[in-house]
Amino acid sequence: MTNAMRKSMTAMKLAFLILIALAMLFPVVLTVSNSFMSEEEIGRHYGLLDGGDTAAAGKNVMIRLIPETVTLSQFGEVLLKRPKFLLHFWNSVKLTLPIIAGQAIIGTLAGFAFAKLAFPGRDRLFFVYLLTMLMPFQVTLVPNYLVADKLGFLNSYGAIILPGLFASFGVFLMRQFMASIPDAYLEAIRIDGAGHLRAFIHIALPLAKPGIAALVLLSFVDNWNMVEQPILFLSEPFRQPLSVYLATIAEGARGVAFAASVLYMTPMVLIFLYGEEHLVEGIQMSGIKG
Repeated sequence: MTNAMRKSMTAMKLAFLILIALAMLFPVVLTVSNSFMSEEEIGRHYGLLDGGDTAAAGKNVMIRLIPETVTLSQFGEVLLKRPKFLLHFWNSVKLTLPIIAGQAIIGTLAGFAFAKLAFPGRDRLFFVYLLTMLMPFQVTLVPNYLVADKLGFLNSYGAIILPGLFASFGVFLMRQFMASIPDAYLEAIRIDGAGHLRAFIHIALPLAKPGIAALVLLSFVDNWNMVEQPILFLSEPFRQPLSVYLATIAEGARGVAFAASVLYMTPMVLIFLYGEEHLVEGIQMSGIKG
């Protein structure tokens, strides 16, 4: 293959990847731009002005990425005039943070045990973890519901947090990462008389920081966007997280829905911008391939 053909193939691949990236980013860009439009402008461009024919309006949708007049009124209404938004925002925080902390602690300890400690049935037990990870989480919703009902946790955050603490993905990720730590490091500290706990704290844990960072980022995205679990386990609307509340905030106020969506995805965007390098490093060092 000549250099010209190689360059042509590279250019085609690059163009294809750019198209995919633009297709993925378009809904995000559209949401952000529309959040700065007034309610009247959104209704005019999308043909959804109050009192209009919704069925006929759908045929006259005009997507616009640049607002005619930039306004922050939508954000002001979400943050100042809709206290439910902040209530459900903090509900999401109350659900997400304990699960992330628990997965980081349990996943790190269990991953170290599976990777560096020899005990009977270790590989079989880890195989069971893999099986549970491969199953769609919807399969476990009914058993979790029955257990939560028996324990009296229904309509409480414990019904969601407790199963989330022991999610198998965190154990799997940290086991893969711990397996990449050279055994010579652990043997060196054991020669000095250290036990498993000291080897974990002084050797494995500092080296596992990229893996822990990757686990925290992935766990945050997964649990921040949860929908099925709150709907099933929480019967009282005021306990629902923001991911569920967003489905109802758009009623009669489409501009507010765009602004609320931007505020909802802002924590995820900031965390990924800050932790992108840690995420890539953690995934690479864990040996997981896409």
